[in-house]
Amino acid sequence: MAELTTLIYDYVEDVLERRAPHREEHLALIARWGGDGLLALAGPLGDPPTGALFVFEAELGAVESFVAADPPFRAGLVTAHRIAPWKLVSQRPLAHQAT
Repeated sequence: MAELTTLIYDYVEDVLERRAPHREEHLALIARWGGDGLLALAGPLGDPPTGALFVFEAELGAVESFVAADPPFRAGLVTAHRIAPWKLVSQRPLAHQAT
């Protein structure tokens, strides 16, 4: 199994109001990394979102490259982020499919 790495973002309080100019490029970056097989899961945390969670099949350095290229991070919409290796100990197919 490939190395798994998590990325957690904390967002500014008014992210919903400020994200529009960066959203399309952010989603394109996510799609590109997913299509390349490097990003396994991604999505916002909370409703309304207070952050985001990403799970990569990639090493720490690759995840750092994702962060550096991510428009919301570059625009200051991310107040903090954490990158950490993740050891998966249990897995089953997901019933939920993102829309």
